Amino acid sequence: MALVRGKLSNVVQVAAGSTSAIITVASSKKVYIKSIVCHAAGIGIATATAQVYFVPNGSAYTDATAGAPNNKIFDVDIASGETVLLEPSYPLVLDTTGDALFVGTGNFAGLAATHVNFIITGDKEA
Repeated sequence: MALVRGKLSNVVQVAAGSTSAIITVASSKKVYIKSIVCHAAGIGIATATAQVYFVPNGSAYTDATAGAPNNKIFDVDIASGETVLLEPSYPLVLDTTGDALFVGTGNFAGLAATHVNFIITGDKEA
């Protein structure tokens, strides 16, 4: 099994109160997520909340029957201009076609119209 190493995504900018898929498994090629970098880039905010969700097997994030809100694996407050590295002790493994990692922003203290930037690093099967 050959692995491609490095960044798994470009920078994904997520607006306040939104979520976005950052990576999805295609053709049963396993993805190993080593770290998630989050940066509160909005101007005028005091604190932003960065959220990460593991959504298995292609379930829609908004599909309440699939328990999407229960798939939240990180929920961290980030001060304005701060960067946080989320690095689990063992890589997160997405291994089934349709498994996805979503990133989102929760509540903000301060200016409401702002965003958090995300990028993930790790390996994927070639």
